[in-house]
Amino acid sequence: MSSEMKNLIDAICEVSTYDFSDYSEKSFKRRVEKVIEDHRINIGDLIVKIKNSESFLEEIVKEITVNTTEIFRDTKTWQTLKNDILRKYKDKESIDIWHVGCSTGQEVYSILILLNEIGMMDKARIIATDLNTDVIDVAKKGLYKFREIDEFIENYDSVMMTNPNGNPNHIDVPYQKYININRRKNIIKIKPLLLNKAEYYKHDIIQDGNIFGRKFDFIFCRNVLIYFNHQLQNKLFEFFYENINDDGALIIGRHEGMLGQISGKFKKIESIYLKKPS
Repeated sequence: MSSEMKNLIDAICEVSTYDFSDYSEKSFKRRVEKVIEDHRINIGDLIVKIKNSESFLEEIVKEITVNTTEIFRDTKTWQTLKNDILRKYKDKESIDIWHVGCSTGQEVYSILILLNEIGMMDKARIIATDLNTDVIDVAKKGLYKFREIDEFIENYDSVMMTNPNGNPNHIDVPYQKYININRRKNIIKIKPLLLNKAEYYKHDIIQDGNIFGRKFDFIFCRNVLIYFNHQLQNKLFEFFYENINDDGALIIGRHEGMLGQISGKFKKIESIYLKKPS
């Protein structure tokens, strides 16, 4: 790691509880360079401002940690959840789900749609967490600016309007049941049916761990791990394993994966890692 990046990380650690020392160097550097460009500032002045302004520090941390997401991103994962995984949990009295790094919440609403369609939404307890309070505010409102509306509809339809397994009980579910679209303003609005169904918290998965007093049937941590180095990834995989129920699953991003001994503790289907009994 370059001395400039190390000095920045040390400065952030010095004045806060945030620690980026285990972030992927490439990802961290790329995001810092964007911050420098957006603020028209050099890294030396950035460090000075971080040390002298708590509000500026919080702003910079939000910019470094923001992640992009979308409804039914990586459609094969959601098709597998819908057609092969979720129904196995239908007889449980309750189902506990944790979205780690939920960003603006589109994937929280994705799982809510699936749960509602198989009659499980009302017994699901969903926690969604992120380090960035700005994206949490967006998630709670369920209102999104979305330029690629046709791409969104294509993703939605590939999950909710197709029946690849020939399930005789399949019913097409048009997006209008859950979402309003304003094409003129490029806005997607989640309908009230799905709002307020998740509890949102500011939370640092690295520093805070599991503060919720229970294990989970599903943990979603999608497109977050790619920003961490391999050592931290493996540490988090072990953490997830310990905090998932024996019949539960970890869902990660399409470009993420497990290496080494930890991978033997899960069975992989698409981006879904089913926990093997301990």
